[in-house]
Order: sequence, then structure tokens, then C-alpha cells
Amino acid sequence: MKSKEIKQYYPLLIELLKRDIKVKYRKSVLGVLWSVLNPLFMMVILSVVFSTLFKNNVKNYPTYIFSGQLIYNFFSEATTSSMSAMVDNASLIKKIYVPKYLFVLARICSSLINLMATLSALFCVMLVLRVDLSYKIYEGIIPLVLLTLFSTGMGLVLSALAVKFRDIMHLYSVFLTAVMYLCPIIYVMSFLPEQVQKIVMLNPLTHFLIIFRGCVLYGENIPAKILGAAVLETVIMLGTGIYVFGKRQDKFIMDI
Repeated sequence: MKSKEIKQYYPLLIELLKRDIKVKYRKSVLGVLWSVLNPLFMMVILSVVFSTLFKNNVKNYPTYIFSGQLIYNFFSEATTSSMSAMVDNASLIKKIYVPKYLFVLARICSSLINLMATLSALFCVMLVLRVDLSYKIYEGIIPLVLLTLFSTGMGLVLSALAVKFRDIMHLYSVFLTAVMYLCPIIYVMSFLPEQVQKIVMLNPLTHFLIIFRGCVLYGENIPAKILGAAVLETVIMLGTGIYVFGKRQDKFIMDI
């Protein structure tokens, strides 16, 4: 990825982004509002179901759930949509030269728009529930930036592999299910046995979520160890994505 090339093709990236959004919400009355309503509905349902278990252990449990959904839903949407970016744009890729990573970036940007809408809904819920807001809330941008870069790397890997191995598109949903359950979205880490906690901490999303909740919900300082782990896994994933995509992109036309 070259900054000069991205600048040159920036108008195309915007058009791809607009197209992806239009296709996603085609014939939908509420459009992008569904990215807000879905987690809101799930927050209400999960709060009712699990409140008896965790309400005495987690202050403002609905926002605890919502923040977890925000992190997971963005990762799930960004990587899933990126995975099919090459396949969905096969006709265009065969006709003209376009930096192929632009299709992945357009999907990531589309998911970012949904993330911003969901984030605004989270802040509204926090105000309604009278959650104390700390100046540390602004540091919540740090885990979101890291998560975006991590998801970009993952999206590049998936999109490159899915061109040749289409079964990945079906298997990935199973992987996402495992990621969801191995992330403290609805449960509290302290409820888990020590050995299980260690397994959950191996999930990259856990680090992003702990940092995000600490800044936004609790106004805590970012733990250096967890931040270091989040930065390291982001650099590794993004570097891997760029490498794998760069190695395979010239073969897309033959496999697509």
C-alpha cells in the first residue's frame, strides 16, 4: 500500500464506499440506523436474560453489554465483508487495473461508519443511565484505532485466501462464534476459572475490549501490559495482511 497511490485513487475509494453502503441497505427503510437498532435490541434482551447473574457484579450492566457488542460487531462485520471483497468485484478486477486493496479498504470504511453510529448510540445510553463520564473517555479512540488496523490486516488475509479457497467463507462464521464466546462481552472475567481466563486473554478482541471499557465506562488508566499486547498483535496482524495480500494479488485474476 503506497500513500501516493491511495491519494491518487481516493475518489474511487469514495465511490466504492458509497456503492457498498447503498448495496448493503438497498430497499431498507431505516438504512444505517439498523447498525444502531440491532445492538440496542440485543442489549435489552441480553440485559434482561443475564441481569440476574451479573447485575450485582457489574455497574450499569446494559452499557457493559453494549460496549462489548460494539467491539465484536465491528470486527465481525469488517472482516466478513472484507473477505468477499475480491469475489464480489471480480468483473471490475478483470476489466481494468485498480489497486485491489481498495476494495478491502472500502469495506473497512463502510464498517467504520456503522461503528461511529453505534458509538453515538452507546454515549446516548450512557447519558440516559447516568453513567459518570470521565475525561478518559477520549482515550477510547486508542483501542478503536488499533481494532480498525487489526481488522484491516485480518480482512486483507481473508480476502486474499477466499479468492482461491471459497470454503473459508463458510468456515469463518464458526470461527467468529468461537471468538464471540471467548470474549467477555456478556460475562465478567472474574466469574471464570483461572485457566479459562488465560484462554480468554489469548483472544485479541479481549485486549481491545478491556482497554475500551476501562477508558469509556470506568475512566481508568490504560494498563501498559494490555496496551502493549494490543499494539503487538495489531502490528503482527496488519503486517501479515499486507504481506499475504501482496504475495497473492497478482494471482487473483486466474483464481477469481
